[in-house]
Amino acid sequence: MSTEPEYQADYPLHARVWNNDYRALERELEGKDIEQLDPRGRSPLHLAVSLGHLESARVLLRHKADVTKENKDGWTVLHEAVSTGDPELVQMVLQYREFHKASTALGGVPELLKKTLEASDFYVEMKWEFTSWVPLLSRVCPNDVCRIWKSGAKLRVDATLLGFENMSWIRGKHSFIFKEEDNWAELMEINHDDRTVTKERFDISQEIEGITLDSMQPAEREVSKRLTSPVINTSLDTSAIAFERTKAGFWGWRTDKEENVNGYEAKVYSANNVNVITKTRTEHLTEDEKSRYKADRNFLESILGTVEHQFGAQGDLTTEFATANNPTAITPEEYFNPEFDLKNRDIGRPKELTIRTQKFKGTLWMCEDFPLSLAEQVTPIIDLMARTSSHFAHLRDFITLQFPPGFPVKIEIPLFHVLNARITFGNVNSCSRAEDSPGTPKGTPDEEAAASPKFEVDQSVFEIPPSYHIQENGRSLHMRDEDDEIMQFAIQQSLLECSGNQPLSPSQSNGSISSNQGFDAQYER
Repeated sequence: MSTEPEYQADYPLHARVWNNDYRALERELEGKDIEQLDPRGRSPLHLAVSLGHLESARVLLRHKADVTKENKDGWTVLHEAVSTGDPELVQMVLQYREFHKASTALGGVPELLKKTLEASDFYVEMKWEFTSWVPLLSRVCPNDVCRIWKSGAKLRVDATLLGFENMSWIRGKHSFIFKEEDNWAELMEINHDDRTVTKERFDISQEIEGITLDSMQPAEREVSKRLTSPVINTSLDTSAIAFERTKAGFWGWRTDKEENVNGYEAKVYSANNVNVITKTRTEHLTEDEKSRYKADRNFLESILGTVEHQFGAQGDLTTEFATANNPTAITPEEYFNPEFDLKNRDIGRPKELTIRTQKFKGTLWMCEDFPLSLAEQVTPIIDLMARTSSHFAHLRDFITLQFPPGFPVKIEIPLFHVLNARITFGNVNSCSRAEDSPGTPKGTPDEEAAASPKFEVDQSVFEIPPSYHIQENGRSLHMRDEDDEIMQFAIQQSLLECSGNQPLSPSQSNGSISSNQGFDAQYER
């Protein structure tokens, strides 16, 4: 009769991780599910990192455990690594995460392009307008217009707002071109300012050439920055969202509101119960680092407009950062028994957790005769761009909801902790070549569609200018972690206002914040 505990048979990899028996773990991996979840919702890698078992984590990462996976509470492997305070563990997880992102950058691209293959050619513009409820931040919020061409399994997106990094908005004239041919996928980022092209082309059945784990080594300052900053996780909670027609009129006479958006009649809907959940952990910080963060946070307290909950021992809400009970008392039998209540205890370092809920009200303008299809034409493009742009990634999360009938010609939604965005679609099929500047269409959209032949995109849109320098398998394409930087920037701007100083002007921010007057003119009607 076997004396092996039941949990070792049910969760063999987790059992090895629990004891940090990394040599046995390596032998055990063959034929086992490396992503199996234990009763607490952790994969073997999540368990190893949460326990701070560096050796077991290294074995699992070397065997391609999913470094991007979230646990049941929404924390990533990197979040948990930072919370241990172990710089070697953070460095290793960061390196594998960047390697995963780089080597899978084009994964799924052919499938997304094939979704639009049968759809007709089109051109459309997406105008992005950013606003903030933080004092002064709105004054330096940028705008952008994305110009989009689609032809068969080819796509081009032109943009000037590239991201947010080192406390400033990143600007530049860039084009992103996606192509799919047979079993090949190609992604190009064209930098028109430098006249350079970063080009990646690979067989969809293989990893991208030239990407190695050693090339993804993070800088020491990046590891240090994460270890001295709070762990912040922001998510958009749409579980209770409800769409309602917006009303117009006075007193007893009220009617459903409709507005004209770029020549199209649209019904206006309110998106209620949109919550942005911000979870912050600080158990890895020193007392001085916590004090600095607390001072910055308290300064924004009056304008956050949030509901805050502190979670700690026995759910005690009277202590600002109540600490969980000592987790060493948790036995593996207790941990792996799904029927056992841990009573707010957990493994690893005791958590210091704050959760804020910001309630937002989004708005939708839905047009039932817009010439484009959201699901077949536009959603795959947003999904593609979400790989290189954080604000597209936030938009993608929102448009997966079940909208009212029609096409959302205008959307107002929260994007980050402190930023809202208004996205407006316009100038449909008004430009077939990249060199052309779309003008204002004559007549109504319906009249234009009836009078015009079938729209075709000029194939020169997808060609590289002959004078540009091509860098094969370059690495300029990456998803930027913008949320934390934007929050820090908001705090910085608010502190400047409090002290009577002026905020950074566009010219003082490395020239990265600029107006979009040329683009704005295209939308005047």
